Order: sequence, then structure tokens, then C-alpha cells
Amino acid sequence: MTQKPAPPRIDFSTIAIVLLALAILPTASAAHPEDRVSPVVTAVEKVRDAVVNISAEKIVLIHPDPLFDRFFSDFFEAPIRQRRRTQKNLGSGVILRDTGFIVTNAHVVARGEKIRILLADERELPATIVGTDEDSDIAVLKVEADNLPSIPFATDTSPMTGETVIAIGNPFGFSHTVTTGVVSATDRSLRTANRNYLDFIQTDASINPGNSGGPLLNIRGELIGINTAIYGGAQNIGFAIPANRAQRIVEQLINFGEVRRGHLGLHLQDLTPALADALEIPHQRGVVVHSIDLESPAANASIVRGDVLIAIDGKTPRDGAEFAERLARIHQEEIVSLTILRDGQPIEVELQATPMTDKVMQRTGWRRIGLRTDRPGARGGLRISRVRERSPATGVGIRPGDILLAIESFPTDDSAEFSKALLKIRRNASARLTVRRGRSVYQLGVRLEK
Repeated sequence: MTQKPAPPRIDFSTIAIVLLALAILPTASAAHPEDRVSPVVTAVEKVRDAVVNISAEKIVLIHPDPLFDRFFSDFFEAPIRQRRRTQKNLGSGVILRDTGFIVTNAHVVARGEKIRILLADERELPATIVGTDEDSDIAVLKVEADNLPSIPFATDTSPMTGETVIAIGNPFGFSHTVTTGVVSATDRSLRTANRNYLDFIQTDASINPGNSGGPLLNIRGELIGINTAIYGGAQNIGFAIPANRAQRIVEQLINFGEVRRGHLGLHLQDLTPALADALEIPHQRGVVVHSIDLESPAANASIVRGDVLIAIDGKTPRDGAEFAERLARIHQEEIVSLTILRDGQPIEVELQATPMTDKVMQRTGWRRIGLRTDRPGARGGLRISRVRERSPATGVGIRPGDILLAIESFPTDDSAEFSKALLKIRRNASARLTVRRGRSVYQLGVRLEK
């Protein structure tokens, strides 16, 4: 007869030990959460509440399809009108002062008619634009609230290539998203079709649409930059505006509502190999001074025609366009150090930029376009009092007595507006002028002189 096997013995002591261990593990993990608190976690907790989400709405006009318009008009007498559509931009921002001043990118709020700020505590507040500077892509907003969490710029901390950085933002609407990376490079320049962007911080921290205007932090949670761009067609290449540069722009926007550019009185041309040979200097990167404004900082510093400018504040630009960009960024009253080459010897010169006065801008209009204005027209605009021979203005038929209504989209109803319009196009190679003669209004394209 076959004997049945004995049932297995259950070792209750072993089970008890396993159950006790399982009960203890979560408790031990919860008892020591500091084991998981990395420097990144500490930095994010320090500044997270000062990061905001931004929504900017603007009205755009949708032009009707001409073929559909023609078909539609065969059946209905009423003309087809442009349709209006609300377009929303999403971005990020940083609260700089507890009284409600917020920094972001200018392109986030450009032409925004309704701007809303979502705080970390889920409050949603309307915001007004204090000022924008498209040249630096910086804007300052204001919300009516007090005692807000804020982060100052870390202007005494220079980013180091290879150090860990943290980006916080609102990519694709995902609030307070944190990404990390390193500083890939500093003093990076970008060139677009009509603009040079200078001295950016390059990072491989993920910066996506919606991150624009958010903070770039170092491992200590210090605000070292404002995220602004991603490099199209590439992965993990993002850029941020350095804190020291952003702070100067922000202070002017808060104090004046605009950035007040400075004037040195220098007019430059590229240093070509042929020109270098003619000046008997080794060909290198630089630009040549071809004229100087009277009673300008450059004239007072004894800079002369034919001097070769090789560095600005210790930095040697790649070409004439970058030299011009650096000079265009100078603020009034700013101290600028120039390195010039004269008779083969380098000379250091310091200048203090003066304000861009209406008198300075009248000279600019004369040099670049070839016209002067004197008084407002009877129905808006400025009367053109003088036109230079063989200038861009005479080339398109402008005559004294014509009324200049606008430069590009910027009205010119007085000398202050004329000055602002010229500043807006100072990097342009060409411009569109709106001119009235009698009852007729003309749109004229001119190629600007340097």
C-alpha cells in the first residue's frame, strides 16, 4: 500500500521575519528622506514659488482666400471681411521683486492685448507691460500684489563651462517643469537674418516652447540667466541671457519704461584685406573709423579717422556686424573701453556714452537716409526741410516739402518719434518710408547708408 507524503511544514518564524522586514523598510525610507534630497532638489525648492506661467493673448486678422472671396461674391453682394482670431502665447517668467515686477522674454508678450500670470499658489492675476526691449528680448511685467516670493539676479556669479544648471518653465503648458544640464559654453553669439545676439549662455538643459522667459539657475539656486531660445533643428542646445546683462535692461525698463541707448559718435567700416594693406597693418579682425561726430565722446577721446577698432570691453568681435551690434547695445552714461590700433600700436581708450538726443538722431537721418525734418505737418508727420544730393532719399524721389508720416511701422509725428523710429531701424540695411505729397501718400523703399 502506497503511503501518502507528509504535508510540507510551514516555517512561521521565517514568514514573521520577512513580514517584519517589509513593515520596517517603508518606515526606514520615510524616516530618512534627506537621503534623496540632492542639491538640485534644494535649489528648486528655494526658487520654485518665484517662477510663474504667462499667457498672452492677441487678436490676429485672418485674410480671406481670394478665390473663395471671388466665388462667394458671385452669390452675395456683401464684401467678405477679414476674420479676427485670438492667438495665445505661453511662456514663463521670474518674479524679481516682491512688489510684483516680473521678467520674461519680449517675444512672449509681443503685441499681447491681454496678459495673465499664474502664480505657484494657483492665483491668476492680470499683468501690465512695464516695458519691452526687442533688441535684448527682455520684457518687464507688473502684477498688483505684494509680498510675493522673488529671486534676485546673481550678477556677482559668472557661469562656468561644465557646471550644473537647472531650467524651470512652462513647456507646452506643463507648469513648473524642471530640467537639468550643464553650461555648454559662455559668451556664445547667434546670428539671424538681420540680427546678432551676443554673449548668451549655452546649455544642454532641455528648453522647449513655453520655457521662454523662465529662469536658468546654478546648483545653489541662484538666477544666472533668463532662458530665451532653442537652436532649431538640434537637440539639447538652448540659450539664456546672462544675469548681469538682463539686470541692466530690467533696471532701465522699470525706471524709464524703455532702454535708453548711448552714443559714442563713431562711424565704422569693415577692415578688408585691401584696406589693411593700404593702412600698412597686419590684416586681422577689426573695423576702421571712417568718420566721427563733432563734440561726441569719440571726438573728446581723440579718436581719429583711420584708427582701427579691434576690441570693445576686452572682447574681439568676429566681424563688422558684431562690432556694430556691440556698439548699438551701449546704454547712455555707460563707460566703454575700446582697444584701437594706431600706427601699428594698440591703445586703450575709455569713453562715456552720451544720450541719443534728437540732434544726434537728426544727424543720423541725414547720414543714413539723406533728409532733415524741421516741423510737424498740418495733418501729422514731419515736414522734410532738406534732401541730400545722391542720397537714398533723392534716389526714390523725395523732395523738400514732402511730409514724412512713418519709418517702417513707426509714426513720425514729432522729433521724439522720429528719433525712436531711427533707433528701431539702426541695424537695418533698408527701410520703408511713408511719405505724403499733397493728397497722395506713397510707400517708398530705401536702401540705408551705413
